[in-house]
Amino acid sequence: MSEQFLRLGVPKGSLQDATLKLFAKAGWKIKLHNRNYFPDIDDDRIKCSLARAQEMSMYVENGTFDVGLTGMDWIKENKSDVVIVDDLIYSKVSNRKARWVLCVKGDSPYKRPEDLEGKKVATELMGFTKEYFASQNINVDVSFSWGTTEAKVVEDLCDAIVEITETGTTIRANGLRIIAELMQTNTQLIANKDAWEDPKKRKLITEINMLLQGALKAEKMVGLKMNLPKEKLADLNGSLPSLNSPTVAELQDPNWLSVEIMVEEMVVRDLIPRLVEFGAEGIIEYPLNKVI
Repeated sequence: MSEQFLRLGVPKGSLQDATLKLFAKAGWKIKLHNRNYFPDIDDDRIKCSLARAQEMSMYVENGTFDVGLTGMDWIKENKSDVVIVDDLIYSKVSNRKARWVLCVKGDSPYKRPEDLEGKKVATELMGFTKEYFASQNINVDVSFSWGTTEAKVVEDLCDAIVEITETGTTIRANGLRIIAELMQTNTQLIANKDAWEDPKKRKLITEINMLLQGALKAEKMVGLKMNLPKEKLADLNGSLPSLNSPTVAELQDPNWLSVEIMVEEMVVRDLIPRLVEFGAEGIIEYPLNKVI
């Protein structure tokens, strides 16, 4: 390895807490310090630094970091030449992709992007927004927004905004209306090209990705363990959901079996009553940290 450690960029801001939680489930504890951009991590092979998601891909591209997490939107905005290792669909709100949307005031006459010809649009995602309108042959004045972008259109400082949303709740709460979706985005694990070509660093990056993906998969699943009359197993087995097939073990009482399954959490409320109908007892539900 060209260095003794892997330089990991952790996104500062809205994704920070969700990222720390994900790494904890994957097996790494990252500890922040007040007024310090260099968190501790319980792995001597890794050194951590905080950076804004908006700048992360630039730092990974220039070699400041070997690997980092940021949105596909900022990779496109910065036109960064990095290795996209894998998707990491997670956030502080929900495990789904966020959207960059074009919004206007609720009582605005504008209903389509074309209606904004010659108008003012504010956004933090300037480069992409300019390219979008240019590709549609729509002439607009795009200006950079330093924050509270929704307020700018409400206060008539611009005619429309391009803003990121997951649920649309904040947009609706500000009395705005979405007239177009410009891009979907989600978090990416990205790597510096030189680091990716280093066999030892690439191996560690791949291991990190595997465990992060395992933690994400486990968030939607739980384990169920129960005792089941042996005579009921054949009747139940065909309809019993599981990742592969149930784990079945003999008990001291030859008439009973211990059965263990992993299932999506959303089916548990319907599944447990069915299990009870089949004679299952001692049903235990437990969370999972990783599913690999």
